[in-house]
Amino acid sequence: MKYRLRRKQDEETTYWLSYSDMMAGLLLTFVLIISFTMLHSKMQFDEKETQLLGKEQELSIQADELEEERATVASQKLKLDEQQEMLNAQEQALAEQGEKIAIQEKTLLEQHELLDRLQAVMSEQQEKLDNIIGVRSELVEALKEEFENSSLKISVDQKTGAITFDSSVLFDYNKTELKASGKEFLADFLPRYAKVLLNPKYKSYISEILIEGHTDTDGDYLFNLELSQKRAYSVAEFCLAEDSDILTTREREALRDLVSATGRSYSSPIYNSAGEIDMDASRRVEFLFRLTDEEMIREMLEILNSGE
Repeated sequence: MKYRLRRKQDEETTYWLSYSDMMAGLLLTFVLIISFTMLHSKMQFDEKETQLLGKEQELSIQADELEEERATVASQKLKLDEQQEMLNAQEQALAEQGEKIAIQEKTLLEQHELLDRLQAVMSEQQEKLDNIIGVRSELVEALKEEFENSSLKISVDQKTGAITFDSSVLFDYNKTELKASGKEFLADFLPRYAKVLLNPKYKSYISEILIEGHTDTDGDYLFNLELSQKRAYSVAEFCLAEDSDILTTREREALRDLVSATGRSYSSPIYNSAGEIDMDASRRVEFLFRLTDEEMIREMLEILNSGE
């Protein structure tokens, strides 16, 4: 009975030992598996970590390269912006230059047009001047022919057609009233003078007939101015007065529209060959005529000639 009990106990002990060994073996197996798994995972982790580190280094290098590329791009963009600014400035300069050229071309065109108009005006005025010069020359010749065989012994200026009288023929010294001989002289002179200037061939060209009084340089300027003016007026009054019969009514009315009388004092004396003032010759009365547009054309030509 004891033996059976003991055997039974031994069998039970053996069973549990076997079971324990088996469990220990299984546990060891699990431990080995777990250890192997952990080792393998650790190796994979290390490998991944190494790969990740390599990737990080690669990314860092790429980031540096990208930064360098960004810097290069920024530098290139800056250069492009500068070039664009320069291009814009050049385009603006070209546009301004184009505007200046356009303005210059417009100004040049206007100047050409103005020059063409001026040339046309000059041609027209030159034609008028030539015509006036021709009329003046004809008038001078007509006056010379009229008085050539006259007892009046009148001299006609070849250039201007002016006729000068010695004041002693008309007035006593320092006097303003016409002498009887002076009236006879004017009565003979004026109808002939009027016949020439009022000739239909020339009348339309006459713009003014001047009677000018002149004195010598002896005495005060204003005294001589008054003297010369009164002498010129006395001549005009004798010729154009209502009771004057030396001209026809038609001639008198025509001359009244043209004649003006003025005194010049001693502002235009006559000089002798020695360059000294000829007192006798300076005391005079002059008849002059002006032609239509003559003064304007002369002034214009003087301005144009001075511009050249």
